[in-house]
Amino acid sequence: MIRIVIAEDQRMMLGALGTLLNLEEDMEVVGKASNGEEAVSLVKQYQPDVCIMDIEMPKKSGLEAAEELKDLECKVIILTTFARTGYFQRALKARVSGYLLKDSPSEELASSIRSIMAGRRIYAPELMDDVYSEENPLTEREKEILELIADGKNTKKIADELKLKTGTVRNYISTILDKLEVTNRIEAIKQSKERGWFK
Repeated sequence: MIRIVIAEDQRMMLGALGTLLNLEEDMEVVGKASNGEEAVSLVKQYQPDVCIMDIEMPKKSGLEAAEELKDLECKVIILTTFARTGYFQRALKARVSGYLLKDSPSEELASSIRSIMAGRRIYAPELMDDVYSEENPLTEREKEILELIADGKNTKKIADELKLKTGTVRNYISTILDKLEVTNRIEAIKQSKERGWFK
């Protein structure tokens, strides 16, 4: 029997997934979580074979929970509406066994779970096309400056920390905004996070 924990913050989706998987003769849903934090504690408590996780959940995202579970025996499957490359790259780093999109047919989920239990990894094909095409355009120095901006440091503090002139830092920032095709620092940070470019 394949023992499963499901983490999904939309109650209707959580209920539907649980019912569908419990109909499979070789599967049993042993726990349901409505956020990432709960998912981690249910996995530690029940030690299931598989944890199916949404990405955007309160308290802890599915990706944060997956990162926390990567050294346990439990295989993590991300089930999400988001086909974002950055999310997928982060999921790969967390060694998830599957990354599927919610609009896949339901019978595909059960067969993916069986394949994953047999040792395979299953990733939505539309993600595989994108993953190699989206490289971070920033240089190491530009990445460093963007990370300091994300830490809340202003131009002067960044200049002091990196021993640069404030004018030089301003030039770097305007290059970063140009390369990312955004108009301000907040958008630059948001886009880098979404694409999984932050450490």
